[in-house]
Amino acid sequence: RSAADIVNTAEEKTLADILFQYGEERASRRIARSIVNERKTSPITTTQRLAALVAACLPRPKPGQVHPATRSFQALRIAVNDELRQLVQGLAAAERALKPGGILAVVTFHSLEDRIVKRFFQSRSGDAARGNRFAPELEQDAPRFERLTKKAVTASAQEMAQNPRARSAKLRMARRLSAPAGPVDALEIGLPALALEGGV
Repeated sequence: RSAADIVNTAEEKTLADILFQYGEERASRRIARSIVNERKTSPITTTQRLAALVAACLPRPKPGQVHPATRSFQALRIAVNDELRQLVQGLAAAERALKPGGILAVVTFHSLEDRIVKRFFQSRSGDAARGNRFAPELEQDAPRFERLTKKAVTASAQEMAQNPRARSAKLRMARRLSAPAGPVDALEIGLPALALEGGV
């Protein structure tokens, strides 16, 4: 489905879920309601019209802030391309394909992607966080990766000056160990439930 299909035919609740889960947009319900009301008049066929609709639902941005519709457009792009589910499948495929000693390097560009990669590496290296420190330790599988970067590597000020697009990039790396590949719990590593349901 195209972004136009989603904007013009998705139910209000589905639209709000897309904006919230994929765009982390706090005003998702208000924006979804505005889109549904607007499309009753005529279909929304231009990005300019959609951007204006979203902007009207949010406070005016301060100088230097991104356009108010940025998160909503990100959400629609992720939904159309099924990006987060593809990321989880790619990580699992890399685990199966890499030989021991092989290095998996992943560059992410927004927090949803980075959270998934971070949790994947944590869970596959035996460093998954426990929900409660008083709970008994669960038996864990043998580590499949050794993390080479405990924290994400970000661009230096010099690199950002040369390449402004690098400002949101985060690099995480891990070395494949000899334990056999296993199934990945997509929800456990941060895949939104909407993506697990097959997207939209």
